[in-house]
Amino acid sequence: MLVFNNKKFGSPEVVSARRLLARGLVSLSVSLLIAGCATNHTSTSSNAALEQNADPATSAHQVSAAIPERFDSLWDRVRAGYGLEPLDSPLVERHEKWFSQNPAYMERMVQRARLYLYYIVDEVEKRNLPTEIALLPAIESAFKPHAYSRASAAGLWQFIPSTGRHYGLDRNWWYDGRRNVVEATQAALDYLEKLNNDFDGNWHLALAAYNAGERRVMNAIEYNRRRGRSTEYQNLRTLKPETLNYVPKLVAMAKIVANPEKYGIQLQPIDNEPYFAKVEVGSQIDLGIVAKMANISLGDLYDINPGFKRRATAPEGPHYLLVPKERRDILLEALENLPEKNRIRWQRHRVRHGDALSTIARRYGVSVPAIKRANGLRSSNIRAGSDLLIPVSAQRMTARDGNVTKPVYRKPRRVAPPENHVKLVHQVRAGDTLWGIAVRYNVYIYQLAGWNGLHRRSLLHPGQKISVWVKPELAPSASNTSNHPNT
Repeated sequence: MLVFNNKKFGSPEVVSARRLLARGLVSLSVSLLIAGCATNHTSTSSNAALEQNADPATSAHQVSAAIPERFDSLWDRVRAGYGLEPLDSPLVERHEKWFSQNPAYMERMVQRARLYLYYIVDEVEKRNLPTEIALLPAIESAFKPHAYSRASAAGLWQFIPSTGRHYGLDRNWWYDGRRNVVEATQAALDYLEKLNNDFDGNWHLALAAYNAGERRVMNAIEYNRRRGRSTEYQNLRTLKPETLNYVPKLVAMAKIVANPEKYGIQLQPIDNEPYFAKVEVGSQIDLGIVAKMANISLGDLYDINPGFKRRATAPEGPHYLLVPKERRDILLEALENLPEKNRIRWQRHRVRHGDALSTIARRYGVSVPAIKRANGLRSSNIRAGSDLLIPVSAQRMTARDGNVTKPVYRKPRRVAPPENHVKLVHQVRAGDTLWGIAVRYNVYIYQLAGWNGLHRRSLLHPGQKISVWVKPELAPSASNTSNHPNT
C-alpha cells in the first residue's frame, strides 16, 4: 500500500530527515561512481555469474551500462540493471523460501507481468533507476491491475486515493487512473524518485516510505537516533511488520529472478520487446467495438486497459487505448473508417407501467444519470409507452471481464497441522489480521490460513478463534491464547 503525506521537497521534516541520514548512508555520488566502473557486463553470463554480479545484495548499479536492445530476454535485461544496496535481514531468506515453495503463485504472477513488465522496465531505465524497482508491482499487487486493498489502494502500484490525486491520477464514474498501466507507472516512479531524494539516495528507506509513508519512516529514524541506535532500515523496529517485511520481499523476489534455478523456479520467458502499443482514439468509444475492429477479444483488450470501469472510454478522456502491438495498424485503419454514430452502442427500451429509471438502470447495468444524459431528461419522470435509449457502453467492467488478469477463485483448503507441535488458540481482537497473527507466532500466513480453512486475505472478526501450531519451546504465554497439546 502506498501512502503520501503531502510533504514538499524542502519542508522542515524532509530536511531533518536528511540530517538524520547524513551518517552511515551511501551517497548518490558513490553509487554513480560504482555504476561507471561496471560497463563490461554482458548478457551471456552464466547463472553463477548472475548470482554473483546481479544479486541485489551484492551488485553495483548498472542501469546506465545496460543496452536494452542487446538482450533477447527481458529477464536478462532486468538482471543487468540491479542496483539496490545489500540488505542484512533474516526476513529475506524467509520470503525466498515462501516464493520458492509456491511455484503456482509465481507462474500466475509472471503470466500477468508478461503484459506490463517491458513497459515498466523501459520507464525505470529511462530514469536510471535500479531495475529491482520494476519488480515492485510483484510485491504490491502480484501484477494484478485490479488489486484493491482494505485501505482503498488500487492498481499495480497500489495508490490510495489521496496520493493518486496528488500525482494526477483521475478517478470518476468511467475511469480510475490508478489502474491505468501507463499513468500509474509514471506516477509511481515520480513518487519513488521523490522519496529517494528525500532519504538521500537510500533506497531501503525510500521503499519503506512508499509502503508506510514518509512521516512514519522519519519518526522511526528519529526514535532510533535519540536512543543511539542504528537508523538503517532493518533496525527500525517501530515500523509495522508489513513495512519491515516490505523491502525483504522485494529483495527476495529479485534474488529469485537473478537465479531462478537455484530456487527451483521456472520463470516463463518474456521477450525483450513491447507487448502493447498506444493508439489515440480521438473521443469516447466502446471497448467492444475497438476489440472487434482490432480482431482481439474484449478480455485481451481489457487486460491492458484496466483503468476503464465501463465498457467505453471516459467522455472527458483519456482518449487513447493500449492494444497488442501487432494490432496497432489494423485498428488505426479501422478507426479512420468508423462513423461517429457507431462509436457507442445503444439499446432501445420501451417503458412499461411500474418502470422507474432506477430499476431500468439496474437491469442494464448502467447509471440513472447516464440514461438521463442519453435521453435529454431533466427529471426522473418517465411515461409508459415511451422509448428510452440505453447507453450499453456504460455497463460496468470488472476484473472478471479480463482474460489473463481474471481472478482465480479457489475454495480454501484445510491443511493438516505438523506433528510434535503445540496448538494455540488465538482469540481475534479488533484490528487483528492473519498477517499480523502469523508474524506474532512466527509462522507463515499460508500455514495459518490452511490450518483454519481460510483464504490468506480473509477478514477476521473480534471473538473469532484462530488455531496456531508452534514448536513447544516457542509456545508464547499470551493472555489471549490457550495451549492444547497436539496429540
